[in-house]
Amino acid sequence: MRNRFLYGRGSRVHVAAFAAAALLLMGYNGAGAQGHPPEGGDPPAARRAGAAMSDEYRVTIARLKYGGGGDWYADPSSLPNLLSEFSRRTGIPTASMEKVIEPGDPELSSFPFLYMTGHGNVSFTGPELEKLRAHLLGGGFLYADDNYGMDKSFRKAAAALFPERELVEVPFGHPIYRCFYTLDGPPKIHEHDGRPPEGLGIFDGDRLMLFYTYESDVGDGLEDADVHGDPAEKREAAMKMAVNILYYALTR
Repeated sequence: MRNRFLYGRGSRVHVAAFAAAALLLMGYNGAGAQGHPPEGGDPPAARRAGAAMSDEYRVTIARLKYGGGGDWYADPSSLPNLLSEFSRRTGIPTASMEKVIEPGDPELSSFPFLYMTGHGNVSFTGPELEKLRAHLLGGGFLYADDNYGMDKSFRKAAAALFPERELVEVPFGHPIYRCFYTLDGPPKIHEHDGRPPEGLGIFDGDRLMLFYTYESDVGDGLEDADVHGDPAEKREAAMKMAVNILYYALTR
């Protein structure tokens, strides 16, 4: 396993091992890889194990609080909704809320899955770039979703983060589109500039360590139904994409 991070503040549970154990508890037989949990739902063992865990030991998402003035806090209902649905669909226990963390925080390495979004400017200091770079090269994963208006500054930040690596299109056959649900690429949730949605990434060898959705707006699709008024099929498409991203990061 490439992932070196231990999951949860103060825990000693390896992320990939934790996810594998959770899949075993739910009686995983391969059907889950296509988005179909075992017949009858989670077995009692999985429910008991999940109920006994505190949030500290459950899978969570760390929302990146970046500088530059952009609204890093956008789409506040999106991550709680994703965490809840991820647990329901995969059987892997999740925390009830995300963690908010700054890129220079000493606890950054305790959170393998980082998320960032917004409409405005993104900026990292030199020390923050160094810490974030080390985190991702050490096995961490960053998912960035353009909420419309973040693209230019995010691409600049990504180039500063990995000047020797390009932000490239992730092929539709990549496991991030196949690991739980079978998808044909990122969904188009909101029109923005009317361009096709893109899934871009930065790789460390064959490992995708940064995934960026542009002209898609997955985060808006994860929000409560009454926030944007998106139809049910759009919200489901966003949820399937987000479930795949988190599942890929945990089990790669």
